[in-house]
Amino acid sequence: MEFGIFLNGYIPGPAAHQTELEHVALSREAEYVIFADKHNWKYAWLGEHHSLTEYSHMSAPEVVMGYIAAQTNYIHLSTGINSLSPRKEHPVRYAERAAMLDHFTNNRFEWGTGRGAGSHELASFNIMDKNSTKPEWEEVVREIPRMWEQVDYTFAGDTFTVPTPHNVLPKPYGKGHPPIWVACGNPPTFTRAGELGIGAIAFNFEPIFNLRGRIEAYKEGVANCTDPIGQFKNDNMMITNSVICCPTREEARAIALRRGRGYLVTMVNLYHDTMPKSQDAITWPSTPVSLRDLAAGDEEALLDGLIEGGYLLCGTPDEVSEQIAAWGDVGMDQLVFGLPIEGMHHEEVLACLELFGDKVIPQFDPDRTHSTDRYRATAQPKYPRFSQPLPGDVEWPTVIPESALAQL
Repeated sequence: MEFGIFLNGYIPGPAAHQTELEHVALSREAEYVIFADKHNWKYAWLGEHHSLTEYSHMSAPEVVMGYIAAQTNYIHLSTGINSLSPRKEHPVRYAERAAMLDHFTNNRFEWGTGRGAGSHELASFNIMDKNSTKPEWEEVVREIPRMWEQVDYTFAGDTFTVPTPHNVLPKPYGKGHPPIWVACGNPPTFTRAGELGIGAIAFNFEPIFNLRGRIEAYKEGVANCTDPIGQFKNDNMMITNSVICCPTREEARAIALRRGRGYLVTMVNLYHDTMPKSQDAITWPSTPVSLRDLAAGDEEALLDGLIEGGYLLCGTPDEVSEQIAAWGDVGMDQLVFGLPIEGMHHEEVLACLELFGDKVIPQFDPDRTHSTDRYRATAQPKYPRFSQPLPGDVEWPTVIPESALAQL
């Protein structure tokens, strides 16, 4: 099992409306990734959302990735997720940015994709029917790998066109291309991701055991994949969860019981109308129920139940390791935790990253090589370099600058 962190530009409360504090929060999220790079974490997922006040101010993850890439050398940087509607942006731009990041991260960029999180966000781009983005995603995600390969790319589809031959630049760096992922919700989407040979991203707002059926649907789909949309299969199932890892049991459980935890879920219930609400269905601005209030004096037992149910990890490194082991073979390949950890102060988040990274991750992932690097090493071109025969009378230059990296 591999491990990662997820950053979304989450800025709860009045700070979301003060640019100075917004700056502090966004800068800290970049700092978490730079710090995690030194403590065995393999992946950092950066969300992409638009106009979702407080919940996510991370509207341009690729910009942040450029800043992070210059200060890291191990951790992979993934979009979580790049919504692909051509009404939002022409697909050529998705191909260009992903390939450029592939260069400036030295093959550490991973391309997470999806349809978009909800109607409010999509309406930012004058997309009023949230269901209309599904066929757009199906068309665009297939065409990006062809843009990465061919030098005379053209396309006439249902949702976008490139009517005359163009060489979409740059091409991905070296062998293969960035690993491709898609955000999944219901079982058919997991099966579809597997059939396409791309990684599946699952957001866990329920007991982790409830996802077993969807994980099995993905694994069945990927096992049956004979023609992946890219140059290789990315057989990867990523699931998000929550962690509170501290030096002592008492410290970790005290954080779990702090007032205000659960505020993020009320924002999810407000904005994400493409997925079911959480079990409590509490929607912003209604007050989240604290564990202390819910348990009525027996909060320790309630917290134990949530841990046992797989809603979160909480405790010392040894306890957290035991909790992961207790899940058994749920089937996930990558476990990712949202940051900043709700209820934790900045220095506490850094301490948690270090403690979990140094003490827990080596027990479950002693291999320093990323699974996606191994899959990419098997990449095989899918398309001819030219989609059409070259004209017989084409002219080529005979003189180029002496300083050119390669001569004629």
